[in-house]
Amino acid sequence: SFSIFYLLPVTFSSWFGGKKQGIVVSVLSASAWLFADLTSGHVYSHFLIPTWNSIMRMGFFLMGTFSLSTIKKLLLKERLFARKDFLTDVYNSRAFTELAKAEISRSERSGQSFVIVYMDIDNFKEVNDKYGHSKGDSLLQLIALTIKQNLRNMDIVARLGGDEFTFLLPQTDEISVRDVVERLREALSQTLNKNSWPVTFSMGAVICRKKCDIDELIAKADELMYTVKRRGKNGIEYGICSR
Repeated sequence: SFSIFYLLPVTFSSWFGGKKQGIVVSVLSASAWLFADLTSGHVYSHFLIPTWNSIMRMGFFLMGTFSLSTIKKLLLKERLFARKDFLTDVYNSRAFTELAKAEISRSERSGQSFVIVYMDIDNFKEVNDKYGHSKGDSLLQLIALTIKQNLRNMDIVARLGGDEFTFLLPQTDEISVRDVVERLREALSQTLNKNSWPVTFSMGAVICRKKCDIDELIAKADELMYTVKRRGKNGIEYGICSR
């Protein structure tokens, strides 16, 4: 009947402190209960009974610790999967929108500009038609990996669906963005040329200097990307959002 008083700290420590802390609190709780039994004057028919009871209680507490730790790990993994694109292991559109809104708020406070880049893979449909969707998936994975390797850890990469990617580059202005994006496009081209992939990249980059709406930024970057498409693909178009 007193288990609840011990389960509360075990549960709290297991959930917020982790498995190791939960184990420590479980052992301490079982030991405290044993000490209380031995000092309360309770008489047992055999001297091993309180020891056995203590072992059972500790096992009960440890089961709770391991169960809660496993549940929390699964919840965290599920939350991560809900924010990641399963194929390429970059963020999905929902997570990108959330992170972009946070960056907009940070940019407003700091006064630093940032950049949204919208990228489309030219001739990707031909790859799927000629080599099959499994090869197309492998190409998307290679592109996502190359992008992550050539951007900073603070930059945010997302796949919006199909063959379209978007990047958010914090603390980046209209001068530095050209070096970053050109270097990225060159790295992508070199990687794909080594593997003889017949694709190129069309990009639209929008520099945000003041308060901007994320949907407006993505739409403007998308429009710039289609300007490149209409010009013949395989290029970059830049714009500024400063309202």
